[in-house]
Amino acid sequence: MTDGTRPDEALADIPGRSGKHAVVVGGGLAGITAALSLADAGVRVTLVEGRPRLGGLAFSFQRGELTVDNGQHVYLRCCTAYRWFLDRIEGAALAPLQDRLDVPVLDLARPEGRRLGRLRRDALPVPLHLGRSLASYPHLSLADRARVGRAALALKGLDLGDPALDARDFGSWLAEHGQSARAVEALWDLVGVATLNAVAGDASLGLAAMVFKTGLLSDPGAADIGWARVPLGDLHDRLARKALESAGVRVEVRTRVTAITPEGNGDWSVQVPGETLKADAVVLAVAQREAYDLLPGGALDAPERLLEIGTAPILNVHVVYGRKVLSRPFFAALGTPVQWVFDRTEASGLRQGQYLALSQSAAQDEIDEPVAALRERYLPELERLLPKARGAEVKDFFVTRERTATFAPTPGVGRLRPGARTKAPGLYLAGAWTATGWPATMESAVRSGVSAAGAALSALGRPRPGHLFDVEEAA
Repeated sequence: MTDGTRPDEALADIPGRSGKHAVVVGGGLAGITAALSLADAGVRVTLVEGRPRLGGLAFSFQRGELTVDNGQHVYLRCCTAYRWFLDRIEGAALAPLQDRLDVPVLDLARPEGRRLGRLRRDALPVPLHLGRSLASYPHLSLADRARVGRAALALKGLDLGDPALDARDFGSWLAEHGQSARAVEALWDLVGVATLNAVAGDASLGLAAMVFKTGLLSDPGAADIGWARVPLGDLHDRLARKALESAGVRVEVRTRVTAITPEGNGDWSVQVPGETLKADAVVLAVAQREAYDLLPGGALDAPERLLEIGTAPILNVHVVYGRKVLSRPFFAALGTPVQWVFDRTEASGLRQGQYLALSQSAAQDEIDEPVAALRERYLPELERLLPKARGAEVKDFFVTRERTATFAPTPGVGRLRPGARTKAPGLYLAGAWTATGWPATMESAVRSGVSAAGAALSALGRPRPGHLFDVEEAA
């Protein structure tokens, strides 16, 4: 502004603005959501992010001519909050959903030519929508298929509001309900590892039940899969930033918050290099360890619990072939270290050949392995899975590692996850690790931002935009 007025101060004069100012710390999906929701309600907002970009752990980067996502991210039709987020940033068309759930599953233990099975739904009510698919699923015996159906009905009967579920592990519950090791591998972990980032034995029964009840047993189309057909940076950075700026949010990247201090009169000071931001409300939307470092004394009864929330890694293996080796957009695999494989050729901008991305969740044993060792392991596995990969030129092979990709969904984690409100008036928490009821997904992150913004707006006396009610009711 040429008259010396700061942009965020000038916004106070815009009709509908309240004069209230909120600072959102963190520019991941939780922070972006909180900032948009507060701005939509007429609050002046400053969003501060330490990285040079928005999007948190769902981002893109350049590798030569390739635009590479740090990892493959998907969402489901039941992810109503993330779908709202895509609509709000005008990006829904760039991350479409399947018309109907259809997951190709290749099993290397079966003879070549008979390895393909599919998990797909019919246009029938729950639970019949999956009946034909499970009845013909070749990777389970007839006995296992029958026992899977009985376990699914038992799972459907669990009360997600029962705190006792959080204390149990999913693996032992599956064993008690007749699920063989093969059924766990070929079905329960096939889905669960990708959504929970943990094998059944390491996962909270409460979170696992939430995933399967919501995704597979709530609505016929709930598990239809969506993913970005463009780089994630186009959505979570470029379009998100455009939406924030259009809403009047002041966005500061490459700016790290060093302190958050209550002023004693209900106001807050947020310290960044060279400036102190004054705020009526602060949303702390960063990882749990960073939140612990920034929380003022007394904000939580037991802040050390944040440090007890473990983390789990995800390894992503990227392979560029000189020719096309995969004809479908993605598949899952059994009998091999390979978990899920996606074709990222078009999204990356690759003009010749094919670019495949392998998403390897619960990767504790591999996350620190050298690239050479991973290359020796995964290229032969891809050749076993994809006959057309045999003899194909490998033009590039690299890995991306997210050592703290998600919070670990271990039994008992539910009691450690705080809600949006703190004991310090005007200070709110957001992040996939907060008490959203969901595992660490993009959906959980967006829901946390909605919850934090809703709590802040109530305290500021501002009406909440209708979408906040819609998303909360869907929860």
